[in-house]
Amino acid sequence: MEPSSAQDEMAKPKDPAASLDRIRQFLRSRDDTQRFVGLALARSILDNHSELREDQHVVKSLWECIEPKFLDRLLKTGSDPANQEAKDMLDLSISILHTFSVLLPDESRRGVRFVARIPRVIAALLQSSPETTTLALQLLSTLASNPEGAARVSKVEDLSPLTEIAPSNPLALNVLRLSWLNTMTGQNVTLTPNKVADTLKILIPSFSGTDGVTLLEFLGDFLRQADSKVLLNKPHYRRSKANECQLIPATAPWLPTVVTYIQNLVKSRPTPEARAAYTNASASILQAYPDEASKLLFAEDRKDEKPSGYLFVNLILIDIRSSIPMLLEHLNSPEYPKTSRRLALDFDVVSIFIGFLLRSLDEDGLMIMSPDSLLKLRKGISETMSVTAEYLRDRWDASVAGAMGLHIDARTGAAETSTGSRPTLTWDSKTNNVDEDPLTLSSLRALSIWLREDENDTLRKEATGLMDMFMELYRGSDKQSEDKLDFRSPVLVALEALVTFDEGRDIFLSHEGWKLLTSDLVRLVGEPWRAGSAYQARRGIDIVRVLLAVAESQRTGTEEEWMALVDNVHAVSSREEQAASSPFFREFQVAVLQLCTTLFANANMGMVKRYNNSLSSLLGIAGLVQRTIGEDDPLREPIDDVLSTLEAVR
Repeated sequence: MEPSSAQDEMAKPKDPAASLDRIRQFLRSRDDTQRFVGLALARSILDNHSELREDQHVVKSLWECIEPKFLDRLLKTGSDPANQEAKDMLDLSISILHTFSVLLPDESRRGVRFVARIPRVIAALLQSSPETTTLALQLLSTLASNPEGAARVSKVEDLSPLTEIAPSNPLALNVLRLSWLNTMTGQNVTLTPNKVADTLKILIPSFSGTDGVTLLEFLGDFLRQADSKVLLNKPHYRRSKANECQLIPATAPWLPTVVTYIQNLVKSRPTPEARAAYTNASASILQAYPDEASKLLFAEDRKDEKPSGYLFVNLILIDIRSSIPMLLEHLNSPEYPKTSRRLALDFDVVSIFIGFLLRSLDEDGLMIMSPDSLLKLRKGISETMSVTAEYLRDRWDASVAGAMGLHIDARTGAAETSTGSRPTLTWDSKTNNVDEDPLTLSSLRALSIWLREDENDTLRKEATGLMDMFMELYRGSDKQSEDKLDFRSPVLVALEALVTFDEGRDIFLSHEGWKLLTSDLVRLVGEPWRAGSAYQARRGIDIVRVLLAVAESQRTGTEEEWMALVDNVHAVSSREEQAASSPFFREFQVAVLQLCTTLFANANMGMVKRYNNSLSSLLGIAGLVQRTIGEDDPLREPIDDVLSTLEAVR
């Protein structure tokens, strides 16, 4: 039967059931011409009859009648550049696959009848028309959204058809991202960092001559989601389980090219889309490749009239200062998630810049920027952090306390939270509590680092007004599950700065800060330590640093209630197996002993006598720890001081 006569026959009004039976006969035929006609008619009837598209039985029955090998022949023949007359075959095969990928359920898309077609669809991309290319990329994105399809995309040896069309077809980047990320969740993981590196090696040069915005968006999203150590999975950021495999290549020879795209956008009055793209990409590459990316993004070429490092950081600061004061009124707007995400990444970049600046000064004393640039940035960061402190105060009040002086009648509606329903302000978030918002954590982390490192008395006094928020965030983090944000580390960094002056210490104590931190410290002392428990040790040492500053500066000496701590540290004995399993554990041991020693040294004689048994116990523990520390160990002098001080007190 000729195609034209078959189409004419199907165009005649008749029973839909009879038409479907006729199409099935065509699809089951051993004659390729009739099969081709069957595909064309199947697409036509599904496109023009909505009731049939919604009938899963009809759709499945048609799909099962299609011979997979026939589709492969159409894809192969239609992809032959020497056979221009066969383009209809390619168009029809891609179109029919796309149609069924939309109509069939997910379990069907996971099947081999779909997944096995992926390599030929990818190979056909360079020979297809623009319309068919779009359908093919949509099809591949759909298939790559499940582990089976993602694994098949990742196994394709030659992905150059995807990488070549990526600059003009952003959907190609989406196919790569989905295939890589969803491969990580599959049971049989075959994708390796080397495969990702090889693809990036040919992908990034293909964007030469473009502004690179879509490339930066792709890299930012992929690096952030793929690396189990990037952003959301860092212990001080979000306590979630590590991904099943690691896809980020160990080295990134393409990094200078990517940074050049970022620098070009920075210098060219970027659009909001471009600004969001380079912020996303820069935050992700700084987390994935901290040393190399920091030098490329922040270090300043003294010969450059427009130093890119200064311009980059300054634009980040300007974005924060111009956006965050107006953010509260948009908490419930559709734009808030996108804006808050960009600002959270801005704060992450600022935090990393401050850390890189400090490391560069500590390591070699070299300034990564000119003194003039650094002075301007210091002023800009201080102004930004002042605005940030105001935002955090208002955000916390809106979500938890309610604005000061606001009558209860001004609260409207109700916010449904994990702790129940409560009244809320009209501009408070209905869906995202302040302690569940990544922007809260990112902004607090940047503020905390700057409070500790800059010694800005004015800013520190402003930040003492956040003490109630610090305590509640710390307490809430202690009770949260693994998938919640953990605020304890940045709160401890902030407290380290705030307890350096009398007012800060007084406010800390008035909010039961000593009780809260010692409770956490005692728990850390008593809980089992796993190999590599660096975060536990760092948090414990940070707690000691804060409490030690308070204990040493207390004008009236050691308070009676503080001495309860020394009765709870017996578990910090030598514990050789734990000290060996974690290189941080011994430093934690010595820090706790230093704190207890300070409490005894500043206690009155009556208090020392009442806690004489605890004093003897501490001496015994300190002696055990001393015997495990070598003469050349940096911890030797501190533990010797502990023993000599305790002996003098006794």
